[in-house]
Amino acid sequence: MFLHGVLEQTIKKIKTQLANVLTLTNISLGAFAIIYSLKGHLQLSLLLIFIAALADRLDGMTARKFNIESELGKQLDSMSDIISFGVAPALLVYQGVLFDLGAPGSFFTVLYIVCGAFRLARFNITESHGFFTGLPITAAGCILTFSCLWFAFIPPHIYLFLMLILSVLMIGSFKWRKI
Repeated sequence: MFLHGVLEQTIKKIKTQLANVLTLTNISLGAFAIIYSLKGHLQLSLLLIFIAALADRLDGMTARKFNIESELGKQLDSMSDIISFGVAPALLVYQGVLFDLGAPGSFFTVLYIVCGAFRLARFNITESHGFFTGLPITAAGCILTFSCLWFAFIPPHIYLFLMLILSVLMIGSFKWRKI
């Protein structure tokens, strides 16, 4: 009977930390994506951002499945998202094409990050009731990262426009149903 209780406690502890481990995996992948962007390894950075998106999806599913959603997990997830889907994709695009555009490239890179941070902060203090307000930063980051597959074919100025559109969509007030 004692062993059964200890085993049950251990399994419960593992379950409660699994979502946080996946979230920390997300932020680690985003941080590595930033490092590899700075080193000029843009394809590896792109891959790491997409794997971070998978970890982000899994942490939410895990938290809901095991009913272990917490305020700590919510805050940690937002901090991970600003790194993996805000800073990492913005830096990837900056290193890939916007660096050559000078001040406008820098401005739109920072604008995208700021709007992503604002969107996450608003999400954390708002009751959602099954809806997103504005484009989630994960979606924006994946769109921006996916567009990097066409660096050679898309003119750099189009990336300024894309970053502006994604920035405005993240802070927009439109609502859409969560999937």
